[in-house]
Amino acid sequence: MLAQIQGILLLTLLIFVEFPLQAQTMPEENSNCLQCHSAHSFTIYNDWTEQNQKRLMNPYYILDTMLLKTGVHHTFKCTDCHAYDYSTYPHDGELKLEPMMTCIDCHGDDETYASYQFERIEEEFQKSIHFEKHSDTFTCSKCHSQHYYKATTRTSTNINEIVEYSNNMCLSCHNNNIDYQLISEGTSPKLIEVHSWLPNQGLHFQRVRCIECHTDVHDTLLVSHHVLPKEQATKNCIACHSTNSKLQASLYKYRNLAGRSEDSNIISNEYYVIGAYRNKTLNYILLLILAGTLTGIGFHIVCRKFRKK
Repeated sequence: MLAQIQGILLLTLLIFVEFPLQAQTMPEENSNCLQCHSAHSFTIYNDWTEQNQKRLMNPYYILDTMLLKTGVHHTFKCTDCHAYDYSTYPHDGELKLEPMMTCIDCHGDDETYASYQFERIEEEFQKSIHFEKHSDTFTCSKCHSQHYYKATTRTSTNINEIVEYSNNMCLSCHNNNIDYQLISEGTSPKLIEVHSWLPNQGLHFQRVRCIECHTDVHDTLLVSHHVLPKEQATKNCIACHSTNSKLQASLYKYRNLAGRSEDSNIISNEYYVIGAYRNKTLNYILLLILAGTLTGIGFHIVCRKFRKK
């Protein structure tokens, strides 16, 4: 009975203390926007009928407030990126035609974010097939949701989480005809057929990121944004499954994984890279076994010689 009472008290504490604190992580001004943009409907006054009417919200404009609170921009006001005129409701329809701010507009030449190398990322991106085909209409937000983006590759200690988060960015367009057709005249390619040459497709899709094969990798840049044309994608198995694996310069180079013991890869890592799984402990054990075996053979030979004498 006492345990149940304690559980109820703890739940009450979470409801009245933790949740209000979480709600304060976003600026209060945003609550006005989220009254509509976190709901499936909104109310508008109709001047013709002189009545309030409910309308369905465009699903593309409905925000998940939980994801919004965990995104890197959760402390921003909506009008930091959107025109201040959106503060007036109902919104002027022409505001939708106003160009959105891009990441480089805020982060470019900012010493606070110098370690992220936004300028270099911008340079690499402008070499990519995305920019080549779509120019300025293909912005950072096509892949990185400015509302929900999390720096998973820098903060997560779980490679599976990094791979899933990265691949979902690509699949949000390349496996979704609706979003794909927002920037392309054609239909989204059937990924299974396009990758028919790849053995163990499911395993590859789960364990490595699309960008491992589809970008020009640079050791000095944390994530390559130079997306190559499909004709230049890596199709050579040895590029990854070798001692000098391409993965060592991409997926395995993350600083957030630097704490992983180099000599525990064979036990802790689920990825198969030939030559990358040398385990020092097992190497020493193997050497001891080999030395013991050779010592035993030598001792046996010496003993037989003495017996013959």
